[in-house]
Amino acid sequence: MQKLIIKGNRELSGKISISGSKNATLPILAATILAKHVTLKNIPLVKDIFTMVELLNFIGLKTKILKKKNIIKIKNSEKKINTLAPYKLVKTMRAGVLVLGPLLTKYGHAKISLPGGCAIGSRPVDLHLFALKKLGAKIKIKDGYIIAEAKKGLKGAVIKFPTISVGATENALLAAVKAKGTTILKNCAIEPEIKDLIIFLKKLGSTIKLKGRKIIIKQNEIKNSKIVHNIIFDRIELGTYMIASALVSKKNLTINKIDPKIIKSEIDILKKIGVQITKKKSSIIINKSKKLKKIKISTKPYPGFPTDLQAQLMVLLTQANGISKIREDIFENRFMHVPELKRMGANIEIKHKTAIIKGPTKLTGAEVMATDLRASVSLVLAGLVADNRTIINRIYHLDRGYEFLENKLRNCKAEIKRI
Repeated sequence: MQKLIIKGNRELSGKISISGSKNATLPILAATILAKHVTLKNIPLVKDIFTMVELLNFIGLKTKILKKKNIIKIKNSEKKINTLAPYKLVKTMRAGVLVLGPLLTKYGHAKISLPGGCAIGSRPVDLHLFALKKLGAKIKIKDGYIIAEAKKGLKGAVIKFPTISVGATENALLAAVKAKGTTILKNCAIEPEIKDLIIFLKKLGSTIKLKGRKIIIKQNEIKNSKIVHNIIFDRIELGTYMIASALVSKKNLTINKIDPKIIKSEIDILKKIGVQITKKKSSIIINKSKKLKKIKISTKPYPGFPTDLQAQLMVLLTQANGISKIREDIFENRFMHVPELKRMGANIEIKHKTAIIKGPTKLTGAEVMATDLRASVSLVLAGLVADNRTIINRIYHLDRGYEFLENKLRNCKAEIKRI
């Protein structure tokens, strides 16, 4: 099993280009089931994307990945379509459940394995099924599979989510585009990745309006023309490298291929902590801060501070002056990185949903174990700022969501290698 070895306390400088968003690409890949010919550009070459492409191939779509250009071409010839998503392809990637909506609305049937992914709480699919039932689907759970039927097609409905859910919003959107009449989704997630999905669905011919946390979808014929779509940048990858820069950049570290307006919350919070940030049209420049300040925040749905940056921010706060607090309001069990950070010398205490971080503390390299995607990258950040050598085990989690991480850091003078 591969490991990362990091020699810490090396100052970074240079430039990093941000990849396309994994969390935008996955639902759009699921949406290609509805189309005929699609070309997706700026896709990230990470494990979850390859797994979703493998799932599309299993379903019966034809795919071609042009790795050197970060492009995927997808064709649905409608021949031998399989409405099954098996356990072996869904067990490692939660987004596999997103094929449920498009398969059901287009073919009237779907059998999808209950999803896997990161071990950061139960994250049940109840809200996905709640929305699909409102659209008229008949659903049962049997032998670890979701079995959904809509023999006469789905019908538009008014659906109000009891809590905000990104995945449930996406699945409902994907199902509603072919549902008869009008569907109104209320209390929706409005992440940039969902907005990118809406842009893609509009290219297919869908009529969709977004008003606050309400999405209105009117049934329309799906176009058979060739669709080309450029995936938005990965704001979580951007936030990760912003925090890395704040920890260990030497002079200026420039991060390219982004839109600063999309990450206003993250920039505001980092500035409050004391990080020096200069915004450009499609880049930002980070300077290492001499004195970081404590902060008290909670993770929230977009446009709030994202749960996917909670672990990375915690590493930064180990170097801040005073007692900081992070309340995790999105997922339970998302402090699994804390014991590993404590092995490196971090002073962190967990009380219910809140992590209490006392800083600044000197981190020292140690052998640690990754538990999920974002926790694993937080250990990389800790290794960068720590004295001596850090060894990170189970880095397959990293490969699910970060494209060329070692190369990007090495290009900025980090000492990091995979063995």
